[in-house]
Amino acid sequence: MRIGIIVAMDKELQQLRQLFSSDDIRVEKCGIGKVNAALGAQRMINEFHPDIIISSGCAGGNGDDIEVQDVVVSTELCYHDVYCGRAIDDTTQYGQVQGMPVRFTADAELLAKARKLDVHEGLIVTGDWFVDSKDKMRSIIEKFPEARAVDMESAAIAQTCYINNVRFISFRVISDIPLRDTDASMYHNFWDTVAEHSFQITKTFVESVICGG
Repeated sequence: MRIGIIVAMDKELQQLRQLFSSDDIRVEKCGIGKVNAALGAQRMINEFHPDIIISSGCAGGNGDDIEVQDVVVSTELCYHDVYCGRAIDDTTQYGQVQGMPVRFTADAELLAKARKLDVHEGLIVTGDWFVDSKDKMRSIIEKFPEARAVDMESAAIAQTCYINNVRFISFRVISDIPLRDTDASMYHNFWDTVAEHSFQITKTFVESVICGG
């Protein structure tokens, strides 16, 4: 079984590559944002032919029970900055690319394995915006109150996997809680102090998939 792990930034790449040595597990950096994420996912599919793709990295968190360094696993994914309107198709919803599912769902078998770990589960929303203000986060949560994490890549990777019929799931380490933060101070502190062991759950999950646990 081949597993591809996609991250956006060098900091994430360095930490995750230290955790895996098997030739059947490839960790690659796509770059920040939806276009980079989709291109990176398609490149991995074309060159590595993975059975599973995991989106990993950090994200902003939402919810009273979410804390920095918690991990959110995707049950569903969509975009918080996409709206195709209703002039042509009045069934298209906010966050949905016309012609695509309203939400991309994580692979059911992978999600069942993830639920055995110490994670929060729920909707992850994606957009081309680093959420560095409470006002921006409020505008996102107003439309997606059930969102547990906000990132810049996962839904684009999920869409690419959907098109290519590749199993997908996202694990996101919470680096900050925008509604409790000021000037992204939590985010910067995350990388300075507590990020060292942030991706161990991704490693544990991959081991459980390989071993069939």
